Amino acid sequence: MTVTSDLAPRRLRDIFGTFASGLTVVTGSTPGGPVGFTCQSFASLSLDPALVTFSPARTSSTWPVLRRAGSFTVNILPAEHQHLAGQFARPGTDKFAGVAHTPSPLGNPVLENALAWIDCDLHAEYDGGDHTIVVAAVRHLHARGDAEPLLFFKGRYAGLAPAGHLLEAAG
Repeated sequence: MTVTSDLAPRRLRDIFGTFASGLTVVTGSTPGGPVGFTCQSFASLSLDPALVTFSPARTSSTWPVLRRAGSFTVNILPAEHQHLAGQFARPGTDKFAGVAHTPSPLGNPVLENALAWIDCDLHAEYDGGDHTIVVAAVRHLHARGDAEPLLFFKGRYAGLAPAGHLLEAAG
């Protein structure tokens, strides 16, 4: 086994990318219209109180707008929304062009057919290097049970293997 202490950004990205994660789109309503961005770094944080966390890049132009709004919705993407992950990741475009959505109880966009959505208020923010660590208080949530998640692994979209294949591999 070769061990390295190479902490170059490309090496970090390659190693960190071996941890499969789901993809979300964080959305909000503003006086200028709906805004949103794709976010891979999302996790549940606490059950009591109900808190979640995500980490937008410090270079994000959307996060400051959502911060000012004070509330937002985390839309967990199903496998069939791969195109939305790409659309909401592109800066400088109308991210909601052709995107069906309805208002959440807090008035934020819930993307049509999201795997789940979590309506939140901003609870706290912390320095996270080149990212901001956001802690959000959960206010409302909903999930559908008839879809698979959209995953991201080694820089590419991925899906779940059928459970039978996993059991066979474990052997």
